Amino acid sequence: MLQVQNITFGYNEKPVLRNINFTIEKGQNIAIIGESGCGKSTLLKLIYGLYDLDEGAIVWGDKKVLGPKYNLVPGMPFVKYLAQDFDLMPYITVAENVGKFLSNGFNCMKKLRVEQLLEMVEMTEFANVQAKYLSGGQQQRVALARVLALEPEILLLDEPFSHIDNFRKNALRRNLFAYLKTKEITCIIATHDSTDALSYADETIVLQSGMMIDKANSFSLYNNPINKYVASLFGEVNELKLSQLVPVDGEDEMVLLYPHQLKVVDNGMLTAIVKQSFFKGSHYLIKAVFDRKVIFFEHETPLEINQEVSLMIS
Repeated sequence: MLQVQNITFGYNEKPVLRNINFTIEKGQNIAIIGESGCGKSTLLKLIYGLYDLDEGAIVWGDKKVLGPKYNLVPGMPFVKYLAQDFDLMPYITVAENVGKFLSNGFNCMKKLRVEQLLEMVEMTEFANVQAKYLSGGQQQRVALARVLALEPEILLLDEPFSHIDNFRKNALRRNLFAYLKTKEITCIIATHDSTDALSYADETIVLQSGMMIDKANSFSLYNNPINKYVASLFGEVNELKLSQLVPVDGEDEMVLLYPHQLKVVDNGMLTAIVKQSFFKGSHYLIKAVFDRKVIFFEHETPLEINQEVSLMIS
């Protein structure tokens, strides 16, 4: 179990993270989401041991994570951290980069291990190509294979799919997270991509302004967001009074609705003016204005600009 115990940290006098406290079971995949600058990358670096904590402690099993004050070479040996800059050696081949930290004592086993990892990240055909000739997405895939070479107990990934094309990204995610589950490797991924949280994470941590505001399984987090900030991390969201959508007896309340939760009807209580239609493949995302507020809903076809529509909860 990984225990992050009330940690606080700042690069100067102003804290970047404050009173962060959570536990992660062995083998879990955890996503960390939040706006840019909220402290996601810093949290990963602290778990790796790159910095010394101002307050609190981080413990993996019976091992305490210690920073540069205690380790000549920062970073804990049982943790691997993939940063956004990849850190590949440009003048050696892809295979040599992946096998860089593997022992040469059993050359056949090393070669097999490298081949397995390159197959997982779909880079087999580039095994003998120097890293400097690769695209950003290809470098990112090689870097991912390299951090897995020694099978860490904890894997920390900072935006690991940001440079990878969508058609490869989906297959890579499936391969990677299936592999991590099989090996019971604990994974923590800092991401802006809601798919990483919704489809693959056992639980998701939400950071805002350096504080943890929620931690829950991804299904609950998406369907029952505690506020508009959390909901907006998964896409467009509308904040409306319930009485604007349905008759209310008693006290009114604000509700958060994703675009797919609103639909066009003939006689809905909420009337909006269409401003734009965005093609999304299986549907259109419609931007409209209601009571001088922008709202979004989904529709099967595009709608005319300035068309008046009535809406209800779907």
